[in-house]
Amino acid sequence: MQNIWLIGAGNMALDYVKVLKDLPCTFTVIGRSEQSAARAEKEAGVPVVRGGVTDFIRNGNPLPDMAIVATGVLELASTAFTLMDASIKRILLEKPGGANPKEIENLSQRAKEKGCEIILAFNRRFYQSVIEAKKIMEEDGGVTSFQFDFTEWSSTIEKLNAPKELLEAWLLANSWHVIDMAFYLGGVPRELSGVASGDLKWHPTGSIFVGAGVSVHGIPFSYHANWESAGRWGVEMNTLKRKLIFKPLEKLQVMMKNSVAIEFAELDYEMDTNYKPGLYLQTKAFMEQKKDCLIDIHEFSQQMKWYLAIRNGGS
Repeated sequence: MQNIWLIGAGNMALDYVKVLKDLPCTFTVIGRSEQSAARAEKEAGVPVVRGGVTDFIRNGNPLPDMAIVATGVLELASTAFTLMDASIKRILLEKPGGANPKEIENLSQRAKEKGCEIILAFNRRFYQSVIEAKKIMEEDGGVTSFQFDFTEWSSTIEKLNAPKELLEAWLLANSWHVIDMAFYLGGVPRELSGVASGDLKWHPTGSIFVGAGVSVHGIPFSYHANWESAGRWGVEMNTLKRKLIFKPLEKLQVMMKNSVAIEFAELDYEMDTNYKPGLYLQTKAFMEQKKDCLIDIHEFSQQMKWYLAIRNGGS
């Protein structure tokens, strides 16, 4: 039975605890502060080690088979570096792995040096809506075009008690959840041209993002996000027979060709209601090393050029 360290004691870590309890493994939850550890113990009913993972390693505890890092965004990279330096060889790292492209590039380089496998935890790839959509897309002969919207609610975000560094990295730290899902279904860009304009006090690099491109599979796509207006996250995949609509991302709606009717697909959403959507199947895939639906740090590092193109406008 595999032994896992779960690093973090916040809300995301509690979601992982629920999953790990139902998977064939033993696990140790490692937190930092007394406050977060006590809350996690009360809500999850599992013991939590205090003091952080650095002290836990320094105290000579046996290394795990793998680790899951579910800390805050600004601590993800440093925690992964600590684990790699301790010779832990398999890490499931919460998205987006780092607060900026340089951190992600450095993680990729260190992972190569240490012979460590780092998988990014983009759980939306494992939504029941996405799994069903992939089946439909294959039945229809593939995707012919796609579009996505990663509009954020600025008035809500600016009220968050979040560090300046996190807010300035919001497109990578939060919006990329949508973008990864779209690129997972339709393919990462082969080429992309975009325009970024506007600015917000908490996100000065832009507030309106519009662009288009062609994926590595030759599929044209477009995107739009206006953080100063109304909107919501959404992905739409077009085939020769229908349009597949993810609004919200967790649910699949279908519009057939030559019809304006939009209907929800009849799916069994039990896996996404019993756990945080996508998290159980994602964690299981990581444990079983089923890599076809997963993205590693090296591939993700290569995608940072597209992040910069979307954020800054350009190609």
